Formats: sequence, structure tokens, C-alpha cells
Amino acid sequence: MASSFQQLLSLLLLLLPSPLREHLSTSHVAVDEFHPIFLVPGVSCSDLEARLTEAYQPSVPHCGAMKGKGWFGLWHNTSELLAHDYVQCFQEQMSLVYDPAINDYRNMPGVETRVPSFGSARGFRHKNPAKTLIAALENLGYRDGDTMFGAPYDSRHAPPVPGQTSEVYSRYFKDFMEAIELASNKKQKKVVVLGHSFGGMVALEFVRNTPLAWRQRYIKHLILVAPTLPYGFLEPTTTPLSTRSMWRSFESSIVNFPSPAVFGHEPLVITKRRNYSADEMEDFFAAIGFSEGIEPFRRRATPKAKSFEAPMVPMTCINGVGNKTPLQLVFWDEDFDASPNAVYSDGDGKINLISVLAFDKEMARQLGQNKQFKSIKIDKAQHSTIVTDDFALNRVIQEIIEVNQIF
Repeated sequence: MASSFQQLLSLLLLLLPSPLREHLSTSHVAVDEFHPIFLVPGVSCSDLEARLTEAYQPSVPHCGAMKGKGWFGLWHNTSELLAHDYVQCFQEQMSLVYDPAINDYRNMPGVETRVPSFGSARGFRHKNPAKTLIAALENLGYRDGDTMFGAPYDSRHAPPVPGQTSEVYSRYFKDFMEAIELASNKKQKKVVVLGHSFGGMVALEFVRNTPLAWRQRYIKHLILVAPTLPYGFLEPTTTPLSTRSMWRSFESSIVNFPSPAVFGHEPLVITKRRNYSADEMEDFFAAIGFSEGIEPFRRRATPKAKSFEAPMVPMTCINGVGNKTPLQLVFWDEDFDASPNAVYSDGDGKINLISVLAFDKEMARQLGQNKQFKSIKIDKAQHSTIVTDDFALNRVIQEIIEVNQIF
């Protein structure tokens, strides 16, 4: 049996890039000794299914075609929308409604939604960039449902910081905890949680929302890869007018604006008549015609931007640097429907290095976290390809291997 295992391991090593193969061949960590790993993917990787009840009142008759017919793919089928004249229906059924009475988001009346395949990486194994990372882990010997698990989420919603309520994430966190307990107890090992991009924020808030004793019992390591933490970046692109109301209805659309605690009073949006700093984003919302976003931004996003509480578990944060990354957006003629010009600084092309360093500083200064925090900067690694480009992916995989060597 041992001989067969060694032969299998040798074959697996041949499938890896040379630098990673050399590292693993000398690591002396057997595949069956690896800790189970849970993957929290980027924002576009999770599928979303919908079910229309009798309470659903479609804006046009054909949008009610699926009423009473059970669950159907909503987000998963976006590529087929044009062919089926379903764009209007898709936007209507995907949109969220902010309820100020409960300070939370909900679906449109009559629309029920769920994320399929929770607990498995199957639901996003064929979607970039997750599929490349999954393939690399499988080459190491990880197996879906045994040592590798997926934690897809409803990307319309944003994870709450401790003390905030969220009906959707209350269920998600409960399911996540139960899945981790099951995997950990089965293998008699703590688990590794890896989140990429928006999934990095979800993974961080999941851990921070669990009881301290629980996370210390079950979490071996938290790995955040290019996480879109709620301390801020600005997108240089604008959403198309045809889908703008839908995107703006999502809580996830308001959580990554720059934090005043990080960016201070420096102008971040520049126009001929007025500049906007991080503490003037509500005025910016009004200027771009997004007044309906001001109250949820103030009540839900602003607390997130001020939350620097450490998760108090071993943690590695991996980010790309050395790329042109927007720092300021220039709408000189105040045409907010047009793509702006950008003033660049350093980062991964999307997340500014200023945000990354602010997070590093906060984790390093907090007792209980400072001695179990590691920050890795990968030169020329970009946000969208940090887990697909070989040189960057190899470093991520190397960190996973090293985590498994720590006792």
C-alpha cells in the first residue's frame, strides 16, 4: 500500500510546474496528511437558482413563464439571456430590495433564490479563475467532497461584520460551520479556508463572525488571495445603463468604496466643479443619481469600512503588486455615464496597495494576531489572474503546502 501511494505521489509530482514540483518533492508531506481545504470563490463563480411563487407579479407576461415550475438556473444561464429574450426578466428576478425597517436586503416579492452545490467545488470547477486553482489542488491529491470543499455564496449580498444582521449570511455561515465541523471531525484535522477576491472578504467575515473558541478549534489557517476588503478601491468602468438599476440594487455594489480611515481627505473622484474624498461618497452617490443607495451605504457599508477586527487565527494575505492600479477617477465634465480617466498608483490592477498596507498594518498591531499573520506580495501578479498565471499560482500553492507543514 505504501509503495503504491509513493508511486501515485511521484506521478502527481510530474504534473506540476518545475519549481513547485521541486518544492513538494522535498516537503515530506503526504497527500493524505493534508488538512481539508474549503474554497470561497470570486464573485462571478457561484451559481444562483430561482423559484417564482404565486406572489410574483411579472412586469411583462413572459417573465412569469417559470412561475410554479420549480427551481431554474438564473445567474448560471446568463449567456443564454439574449437568445431567449430574457434580459428584462433576468434583471427583475435578480434585483434586490433594501428594507430600511430591518436594515437588510431581500429578493423581489415572489422570487426565491438559492445557491446550489454548497459544500462542493463542483458548482464552480469549470469557471475561471477558480478552475485553474482547483486543478492545481487536484494535482496535489485533493479530492472534491473528501479533502476539498466549496463554499459558494449569493454574490448579490455582502457579508456582515460582527454585530450586523443578514438573513442570507446567517444561513450561509451556519451551513459553512456545519460543513467545516463535518470535514474536520471526519479527518481529525483542522481545516484551511481559502478565499479569492470577493470570496476573500466572505471568508474573512465568516471567520470573524464565528465564536472565538470555535474558530480556534476548527480553523487551521485562513488564506486570503487578493481579497476585496471593504477598505476601498474605485472601479474605472461604469455599468451599462441597461443593467445599472439591477447592479445598483445589490449590496455588494456599495461595500468596496474607499474607507475614510484608510484614504483620509484626499480627493479620489475629480470633476471640474467638485472633488470627492472617501468621506464624501454619499455626496458622490447623489451626484451620479444613486440617492437610493445612500441610506444602505451609511447603515451597512460604512460600518464595514471601519471594521479592522482581526480574525485571531493563523492567516496569510497574498496580493499582487507592481501594476498600474486606479487611485483617482477623473470625470472632468461630470459625465458620470462615461468611462472616466484614471490616475494610477501601485497595486494588483484593481486593489490599491494603500488598502493592502492598511490591512497589513492593522493585523500586525493587534495582539493575538500579529504573531500569526503573514503578508505575501507577488510582483506583477494581477487581481484577475493571480490564481491562473503559473508564477503567481505556484506561490499560492506553495503557501498551502507550507501551511500543511506547520504543526
